Amino acid sequence: MDERLPAHIEVNGLIRAVQAAGGFATVLAKGERDAGTILIVTLQNGTNARLYERMPQLDGSRKFVLTREQDAEKPQEFNEYIAKRSAQDSDLWIVELDVADAERFVAVQHD
Repeated sequence: MDERLPAHIEVNGLIRAVQAAGGFATVLAKGERDAGTILIVTLQNGTNARLYERMPQLDGSRKFVLTREQDAEKPQEFNEYIAKRSAQDSDLWIVELDVADAERFVAVQHD
């Protein structure tokens, strides 16, 4: 049996946790309610965008891994990558977190 939380519950919990910490969180793309893949974009004061995606690990778990960082000289490449991922997967959730030390919220997300 799959013990993974439905995507919409995981996303709502993540947003509430960030807001409770004084940050801003929003859904940029809403995916499949229960089994959608979740991408997390982290920012701090609207800058230093980083993208985390769940990746299968050797032990069978699926942990969030940093897969992209926005290049300050080519910010459009980051946005183009996210648009490409969204076009590839209609079930994809994209959640943006703008809060100090946003990685702490990514780290608590489980498989």
